[in-house]
Amino acid sequence: MRAAALLTRLSDGLNRLALWGAIAAVATMAAAAAYQVVARYLFDAPPIWTEELARRAMVWAGMLGASVAFHERSDPVLFAGMAALDGAAGKALALVRAAGVAVFAFPVLYYSLFGANMQLSRGFLGRSLERQAEMLGVPMIWFTAAVPVAFAIIMVHVLAGLVTRFAGAPAPDPDPARKESPA
Repeated sequence: MRAAALLTRLSDGLNRLALWGAIAAVATMAAAAAYQVVARYLFDAPPIWTEELARRAMVWAGMLGASVAFHERSDPVLFAGMAALDGAAGKALALVRAAGVAVFAFPVLYYSLFGANMQLSRGFLGRSLERQAEMLGVPMIWFTAAVPVAFAIIMVHVLAGLVTRFAGAPAPDPDPARKESPA
């Protein structure tokens, strides 16, 4: 039970960081787009870097936002009520969900790190390290890292959910928006 609590705290902490990161990325995207509009139409001197910054911030916002949606169970699911099952059926469905996420996430994480012949330099991140953002002048790894970071966070959420479920915690509410307010 102690491991479940520790992993749940880690998952919740990563979720808070991801939420604030997504908020910061959306704010950065909006500020870059607003500055672009002001500079273009008021000063008649649009900077060349704002559009690229907005695009890169959108990637971070989307990836971190996806991990937050997964944690909060607000991602689209076919059978939302199935998450509320307890007992052996609930545990089996939790394993199926975890397996489905792992089948999708592990290849993304693997190929983010490794390329041909297990070389780090040939992986997605390794290749991004050598490329520069055209208008911003920073390595592309600062932007492409959003993909493996978000998937790693999602895998922590999956592990926390599994450990919690198998530790005997109650099944999660299938409709988190329906939480009762204190009276």
